[in-house]
Amino acid sequence: MIKKLLRFFTGSTEENRVADSHVDGLHELESFVDYVVKSLVDSPDSVRICSVEGNNENVIQIHCKKEDIGKIVGKKGKTIMAIRSLVSGAAGRLQKRVAVEVVD
Repeated sequence: MIKKLLRFFTGSTEENRVADSHVDGLHELESFVDYVVKSLVDSPDSVRICSVEGNNENVIQIHCKKEDIGKIVGKKGKTIMAIRSLVSGAAGRLQKRVAVEVVD
């Protein structure tokens, strides 16, 4: 998982991911968010990740128990900001805009 993400962020020369893998890249971003969020929360079985496509942007929505929202957001919102930054940077390589939201 981590090796895939490193290749994705650095733009590996072995796998030239251009326009043909946009959907696959978005799926990998969802998998990344799923992995990180499930690592943070107390009840990972209740976490559900889904994506919604808009005109200009895709939104990755995180559904979880109310007790776990604070763990995802973090102190002063730093954890969710870090997740959003990583996803946004990786999505930029796909020439897409992707937002991450925590849904109540």
